[in-house]
Amino acid sequence: MSANRRFRNVTRIGPVQVATSHDGRGREKHTAACAAPRCGFSADYDSRAAAELAARTHRCPVR
Repeated sequence: MSANRRFRNVTRIGPVQVATSHDGRGREKHTAACAAPRCGFSADYDSRAAAELAARTHRCPVR
């Protein structure tokens, strides 16, 4: 899996960033990743709505 992705359509919802990219097979993927220190949350989704829902409902375990 390539770690060098080109992200587009990046938005921020609280501490979580949601972005769109293409995976190694050319399919569109949507990523939600928390930018808070020591959180470590990130996940890939097939739809933008799912990634934004995960960003809205994410609660950082580290405070």
